[in-house]
Amino acid sequence: MVTVALFVRLEAKPGKETEVESFLRGGLAVVEEEPATTAWFAIRLGPSTFGIFDAFPDESGRQAHLAGRVAAALKAKASELFAQPPVIEKVDVLAAKLPA
Repeated sequence: MVTVALFVRLEAKPGKETEVESFLRGGLAVVEEEPATTAWFAIRLGPSTFGIFDAFPDESGRQAHLAGRVAAALKAKASELFAQPPVIEKVDVLAAKLPA
């Protein structure tokens, strides 16, 4: 069961779209090692707009993820890859369907 999530909106700098896509694809291996990250999606919203949606069973799982390797890598690459700082929104999950 998930109760909380994060939605992160990312706008690639012009010409950095392929690098952002590769960066996000590489994040999957890292979050697979996080037991409290129940679901994680790297998404493309438009030609240069990307996002991350991830869900957690509780606030402690969300905080562990925010303190983890993906968040650190995102901060480290922000000025190189993104037109503006990532917008990280904490959200509540009202309903979800996940594999058993």
